[in-house]
Amino acid sequence: MDNTENQSTLDRIKQQIEENPILLYMKGSPKLPSCGFSSQASQALMSCGEPFAYVDILQNPDIRAELPKYANWPTFPQLWVEGELVGGCDIIIEMFQQNELQPLIKETAEKFKEEE
Repeated sequence: MDNTENQSTLDRIKQQIEENPILLYMKGSPKLPSCGFSSQASQALMSCGEPFAYVDILQNPDIRAELPKYANWPTFPQLWVEGELVGGCDIIIEMFQQNELQPLIKETAEKFKEEE
């Protein structure tokens, strides 16, 4: 794999993270997750009641390969909020259980609704 391909994948990742204030990189889709961790993470996010973007890394092997290096986070799912990596499944579930995820997602969604 040469650098140009590599670069465009990173550019896509950066663009996705910039353009989507709430973004979940996962295996499968929220409706049809293909791993338990992605399922739990997307369930928690959906419970927050705000729309969020997702990228199915199984359909995007280049992103699957590059994102862990870019994020410095080895596993999926990955939740990004406002360009910052929040974390993976354990962190998402923990935040959800401690009622920290809901306000974060709601405030972010509100903020970006106002900007539109």
